[in-house]
Amino acid sequence: MAAPPAQELTLIGLCDGELDSKKYQSTYHTNKVGGQPDWLPLISRQYPRCGRCGAPLAHVVQVYCPLDASPYHRNLHLFACPGAECSTGPECWRVLRSQCLEAEVAAAQTPSRSVPAQAPPLSATDWCDTADNWGMDEGGGDDGWGGGVKEDSQVQKEAPAPEAEAVSDIDVSSQLQDLNLGESQEDVPVLRSFFISVMDESDLGEEEDDLQHAQRLLKEYEKREGVKVGELDDCGEGGSAEEKYEKTKARHGDAIFSRFMKKISPCPQQILRYCRGGKPLFVSEPPPNMAQVVSACGSCGGSRTFELQLMPALVSLLQRKDGGAEAELEFGTVVVYTCRNSCWTAGSRSALEEFCFVQADPDQQLFK
Repeated sequence: MAAPPAQELTLIGLCDGELDSKKYQSTYHTNKVGGQPDWLPLISRQYPRCGRCGAPLAHVVQVYCPLDASPYHRNLHLFACPGAECSTGPECWRVLRSQCLEAEVAAAQTPSRSVPAQAPPLSATDWCDTADNWGMDEGGGDDGWGGGVKEDSQVQKEAPAPEAEAVSDIDVSSQLQDLNLGESQEDVPVLRSFFISVMDESDLGEEEDDLQHAQRLLKEYEKREGVKVGELDDCGEGGSAEEKYEKTKARHGDAIFSRFMKKISPCPQQILRYCRGGKPLFVSEPPPNMAQVVSACGSCGGSRTFELQLMPALVSLLQRKDGGAEAELEFGTVVVYTCRNSCWTAGSRSALEEFCFVQADPDQQLFK
């Protein structure tokens, strides 16, 4: 199957409140930080370990990201080692992609015995009005990938999760498989969980466009009247945005970092950027041979493409669920590349590993 066209639209993820498991039931539809991963019905649970210290990895982010015109539900799960010496090492991060046909999900949700009628499981994903999902569907129809998910999420936030669900033969089989993996969940570090909401990055530029228009009018007035009124200050008492960028560039001597700061300035609290087939926003100079650094897909041997990246503002949210302080996770950005063809074998029960590229933060204090 031909690779899907590149998506030019960039979506940004924002923290949208804590996900309390006592009030809300997350599913594979849920975009979230931390917590336990919600695997698709046929996918066996996995407990990846750190390639450096061997410790169990913590679940960092879950994203539901089906592709346009694809019959598959699709998830990406990112894991990282919370150890103090491990967070910036590429071997200490893992990203797993899992997929499941809509028909397989429907079969898994079909009761195997007579049970009282219930409402279908609800999605806890909190979508913004500006975007329907992380995938590439730009249509407005309610086809179960976008608008339907949004409607379910709005209901989910108003009602507690159902106390019981229908149990199928497939679900029971998957649970029995999980018991044989030999990893105790008590050994796996769990981070506090937060909802991720999403919006179109282009919507952030509306206020900036208005300001630029006002500046043009002011300059025209100054030229016409022959007087100097002064530049509009778009950053309050702290000085103009341009001045701040110049100071940042001067301090670091790094044009890449300066561009990074300028790009995220309309929304510095963004924790995730998604643009499958687009270009990542590097926080420092990437290797000149980046195309060779990104390995080929381990399943089909095809090339990989950029899909999403984690942003510095996420770091402060990564706290242990047991009440401890922040997890020892420090990074500038974590860039995720996935199989360009999103290859998958129907009926597979094992998630496929994709590629992570980790950059350290040149000045972590700027984001705290």
